[in-house]
Amino acid sequence: MESATPVIVAIDGPAGTGKSSTSKAVAAQLGLSYLDTGAQYRAITWWMVSNGIDIDDPSAIAAAAGKPEIVSGTDPQGPAITVDGVDVAGPIRTQEVSSKVSAVSAVPEVRARITELQRSIAASAERGIVVEGRDIGTTVLPDADLKVFLTASPEARAARRSGELKGSDVHSTREALIKRDAADSSRKTSPLAKADDAVEVDTTELTLAQVIECVVTLVEEKRAGK
Repeated sequence: MESATPVIVAIDGPAGTGKSSTSKAVAAQLGLSYLDTGAQYRAITWWMVSNGIDIDDPSAIAAAAGKPEIVSGTDPQGPAITVDGVDVAGPIRTQEVSSKVSAVSAVPEVRARITELQRSIAASAERGIVVEGRDIGTTVLPDADLKVFLTASPEARAARRSGELKGSDVHSTREALIKRDAADSSRKTSPLAKADDAVEVDTTELTLAQVIECVVTLVEEKRAGK
């Protein structure tokens, strides 16, 4: 990979739109670092659950928000994540964590803590970085060089997500996604929203390869014009 201008790419969108797969592939192809911000919120949720924090009590969550040490790897080929030195890449993907992450991530103190972490990781990425999440273009990195907002129909997203979550049926997955969208879009602090200057890409009818190609082209155009 030739040395190119560092570029910060924000990729936002609801669950099941292909954010993670697209972001990792784009970062790998272009020699950029990669950050899965959703994994950080899952990690702090996992810690709260593991330490008996009452997920229904925002004040208890707020009081504990600064305790866990979360370290995110930025290699798109194998993005590691640890909490207090423990590898949690597997445990954070359980249904239990998935069902509680919206409640934990809605707490302002949690968002402030994780946002600070995300900004420091992006700032230290020498070659540039692809950061994926729900509020990257609007809140975390409003000055990102390129903002992409991925969308897809609830049906397409449920089919993809139930394929990822072994043993889950499409209907219940679709209901869970719609519930998660509502929670993420309506929270007071940093809701899921498309930035005014983001490029929207509807992935419903596209293959993953087509989505990756689309975003790579957008990044290359942005680099050429920088």
